[in-house]
Amino acid sequence: MSKQIGVKKKNDFSPQAFLSTIGKGRDLVSFQRKKTIFTQGDSTDGLFFIQKGKVQMGVVSESGKEAVLGILGESDFFGEGGLAGQLLRMSSATAITDCVLLHIDKKAMMRAMSAEPKLSAMFLKYLLKRNIRYQDDLVDQLFNSSEKRLARVLLLMAQFGHEGVSEMSVPRLSQETLAEMVGTTRSRVSFFMNRFRKLGFINYDVGDNLHVHSSLLNVVLNDEGASLAETKSLSAAADTPREPPAEPGTPPDNERARTPPLPGFERLEK
Repeated sequence: MSKQIGVKKKNDFSPQAFLSTIGKGRDLVSFQRKKTIFTQGDSTDGLFFIQKGKVQMGVVSESGKEAVLGILGESDFFGEGGLAGQLLRMSSATAITDCVLLHIDKKAMMRAMSAEPKLSAMFLKYLLKRNIRYQDDLVDQLFNSSEKRLARVLLLMAQFGHEGVSEMSVPRLSQETLAEMVGTTRSRVSFFMNRFRKLGFINYDVGDNLHVHSSLLNVVLNDEGASLAETKSLSAAADTPREPPAEPGTPPDNERARTPPLPGFERLEK
């Protein structure tokens, strides 16, 4: 009887393992809440992968005006501009919770993607999804009211609709930060946040986090925002207008062009 010779299989490359362990060109770094990770204008020295915590990305104009690009969470990449030839950071990154990050040198990432197609495919998929998100953000800014934009920001931050996400809560951000993300004023954010809370869409009573209820999706899917009956009842009781006046020189939100629900939320309507 011939003896069967077993062939030892080569271990499959695991992108998750590569992105969760230290090694040549890879270092685990920790940042406490509110600490700066890098600043706009710093030289690029690799990219980061978030293992734990949340990171705020922001930019500052030459005149000093600040804007928040987004809030990133676990399994997100950021600071990858150097891979495309950027010499300086085009944005700033700040830890909004205690964070554990994997810092990957440019050369280490380029070598790994060249040798391991699975890592390249994972990274490309992530960049494409983020590009779609940026396109959706632009459409949201152009066509939706500030109330709907705020609701969408809160739902995205809470990872609503993502597989395996059960606790829809986000770190409590200042109203100034939310205003920078939405592209409106702090007073309008305050107005809408109070209304969301009174209608039961959000809840502050969860420690340092803001709990986002799935019912907030009604604001995104409905052109008129919250339930008409609930809104009328709340407005009558408070004897206040449904929305604060628009800023000088800008059209009222209810006169802005409207579009169908954004991709990613439409499928969750039922």
